[in-house]
Amino acid sequence: MVTLTLLEPQQKTLLQQWYFENSTVIRIGRAADNDVVLTDSLVSRHHLELKKVGSGSNSASWQVINHGTNGTFLNGVLVTQSQLPDDCLLQLAQGGPLLRFEIQEITAPDSWLQWQENLGSTEKTTPTPISLTKNPSNCTHEGNSPNNLFCIHCGQPLSVQKTIRQYQVLRTLGQGGMGTTYLAWDAMGVTTEHPQLLVLKQMNADMVKIAKAQELFEREAHTLKSLNHSGIPKYYDFFVENGKKYLAMELVHGQDLEKRIYTTGPVIPSQAIAWMIQTCDILGYLHSQQPPLIHRDIKPANLMVRNSNNHIVVLDFGAVKEIGTAPGTRIGAEGYCAPEQERGQPLTQSDLYAIGPTLIFLLTGENPFKFYHQRGRSFRFDVASVPTITPKLREIIDRVTEPLPRDRYQTAQELAMALATCQ
Repeated sequence: MVTLTLLEPQQKTLLQQWYFENSTVIRIGRAADNDVVLTDSLVSRHHLELKKVGSGSNSASWQVINHGTNGTFLNGVLVTQSQLPDDCLLQLAQGGPLLRFEIQEITAPDSWLQWQENLGSTEKTTPTPISLTKNPSNCTHEGNSPNNLFCIHCGQPLSVQKTIRQYQVLRTLGQGGMGTTYLAWDAMGVTTEHPQLLVLKQMNADMVKIAKAQELFEREAHTLKSLNHSGIPKYYDFFVENGKKYLAMELVHGQDLEKRIYTTGPVIPSQAIAWMIQTCDILGYLHSQQPPLIHRDIKPANLMVRNSNNHIVVLDFGAVKEIGTAPGTRIGAEGYCAPEQERGQPLTQSDLYAIGPTLIFLLTGENPFKFYHQRGRSFRFDVASVPTITPKLREIIDRVTEPLPRDRYQTAQELAMALATCQ
């Protein structure tokens, strides 16, 4: 198995990882059809290829072939085509993204992908180190790396933090004010019909005493259970165990847009527009429910890009609200929240409003609030100075962020059609 690790250039710390178990060619570049997409201005659309030469564990080797206009550096040396030694560094252009190439033994069943990425948790915290205990399966096989989740011989989990019902907790992914998010293994496949890794969210004990917190946690479970869309995490289970509430849901392999932009910088307009059209499709699905559902917290941190197909998945359904229910608590991120939502009166057009500032963030890498200035009697986004935002796209951003909902695009489909004219 080949592992590619995106490293922070100075400290060489891990930013993102990709695993390839049976690939013979791995394509890397800025275009969305690559196996590894790196949205850096120094990276060419199809920058390089990694090719497997030969077969078998002893005779197989890998080569790197450069197609990038700014060059590819292998361990600091500019190369056009070269053999790849194990545990080497590839840099896409001088000062460009840095990748570590490693060949490893397969460490888990086919369903396992890198758990260290942002795996669908909506908490914005660093994964917490934990003390692991030996798995009750009493696997005694040798030759497993200390970082393996599963035995390479029998496929059983090597270390289990604790067991909650049939779920074996393997890692703590994040801890926040609302709860703790775990990476869990459902060995019995009770809820998913086959053994599978999933996300298990536990509501914090102190939050149980707060009625609003309980409402938001249960709302997310209720909403996910009623929905079926590839751009929404699948619901698996909701239960109470020893007085604690748990939600089991799909493990999304990817990275949220906030983290992605802060890691690799702004994206090109065609990519930003494609992601927002996909987001409109998901919002259109939510708004078409009876009664319509309003997400209320569309922002880059809640939009994840799947590694497998570069498609958007909308996260965090705790804030979802049905149209027609009583005005509630103000929910929404500063800079992305529509004026009527600020007043606790969200509409479907409030979700569409957030597409405007999200586009600004994707194309500038800056907090959209930086571009929010007074214009006449109201405050508006002013992006005239941003070179990557064309006049046509600027008109769309202007219209979707009109202060009055009636002046915006009225449906997600209408907004998506307008965005498609900019591609």
